[in-house]
Formats: sequence, C-alpha cells, structure tokens
Amino acid sequence: MNYVEHIGKYFVMLKQVFTKPQRARVFREALFREIDELGLKSLGIIAFISFFIGGVIALQTALNLESPFIPKSLIGFAAKRSIILEFAPTFCSIILAGKVGSYITSSIGTMRVTEQIDALEVMGINSLNYLVLPKIIATVFFYPFLVVLGMFLGIFGGWVAGVLSGLFSGIDFITGVQMDFDPFLLTYAIIKTLVFAFLIATVPSYHGYYVKGGSLEVGKASTQSVVWTIVVIVIANYFLTQMLLT
Repeated sequence: MNYVEHIGKYFVMLKQVFTKPQRARVFREALFREIDELGLKSLGIIAFISFFIGGVIALQTALNLESPFIPKSLIGFAAKRSIILEFAPTFCSIILAGKVGSYITSSIGTMRVTEQIDALEVMGINSLNYLVLPKIIATVFFYPFLVVLGMFLGIFGGWVAGVLSGLFSGIDFITGVQMDFDPFLLTYAIIKTLVFAFLIATVPSYHGYYVKGGSLEVGKASTQSVVWTIVVIVIANYFLTQMLLT
C-alpha cells in the first residue's frame, strides 16, 4: 500500500472519529479513563527527564561560555530559550510518542485482532468515535500542562545544576531567565504542543485500528506507529517553526 493511500485512509478515519458521537455518560467515562492512562501516568517520566535535561543544558552552556567577557547571566537566558522553544514541546512530545503511542496502538490493535471492534460495529456503535475521540481530547487538553511542567522543571533543573556544580551562581541564572522575556515564545510552544498531541493520539490509533493478523502484527504495528509518529512530529515541527517564527 503506498503512502498516498495511507494518508487518504488516515483522513477518512478522522472524519469518522468526529461523527456520530456516543452518549454523554459513556463518553465522559471513556474520557476520564484516557486522561488517567495517557496523561497522569506520564507525569513521572516527563518530570524526571525535564529536570535532568534542563541541568544538562545549563551545564553544557556554562562549559562553552569560558570567556570572561561573556556575562554568566547568558547561561540562564540560553537555557530558557532552549527549553521553551524546543526541548519542552518537541522533545517531551517525542518521549510521549514512544510511551503513549505504543500503548494506543497495542490496545486498539488487540481489540481489532480479537474482534472486539467488530462487535462494537455490530451493536451500531461508531467504534472510531468511541475509541479515538476520548484519546484526542485527553491528549490535546492535558499535554499542554505536561509541557508547562516540563518547562518549569527544566529551568529549575538548570538552576540546581549551576548551584551544585559551582559553574555559575543561582542569581546569575535567574537574571538570565528573566532577561528579554517574550510571551509569544510560550504561545508558540503551546501551539506546537497542541498539534503534536493531536498527532500522538491519531497516528498510533490509525496503525492500531487497521492492523491485520495476530499478536505478532500488533507488535509490529506498535513499533511502526511510534516511528511514524516521531517522523510526523519532526516534519510538523519544521513547518510550524517556519510559519510562526519567521
């Protein structure tokens, strides 16, 4: 099957996802379940990675600014820009694509190969709306909070790294963080996060929903979905940066 056919099936899937909604009570239960599975259970890994990556960014910046003519406050400024512009929205989304994407594909794919999706269709339920829409809403509304948390912990991790290593003072770092603050950068990061969250929910769902075969094919589809989700995120990141920052 060529790429054009896959793209066409993907958009046909999206059309079915947003039609014929289920009853409010059923949808609400599914939504809270997805928020727990896709959002709350990802808090730990995002917090852990953000803190230490923020420290690494600050340390590497400090080690590369050895000139006495360059103020130490630039370390905080560079770390803030790196974390807000690229690390928090893009790197965290790639991590979530690996963790969440494989879960989405395997769960939907297992339902497909065990004929549970066929049973839903027989009962007159729009299976795509029932399975995919709660995932889209859960990720699109919850992942911006994860990314903002990643920004805060990344900057905090940079401050802690500087204080513990002695390469720069905490005051200089905070001064750099406050220097030349542009609120649009936060808007840019949130817009990217919303797009990436939508892709994280829909691309793995596509691979899981249309999987054919048995458990082996579900495993292959999970790997494939993670790879393609990351590829699409990287491509979308380029075009969003081109449109929003240039």
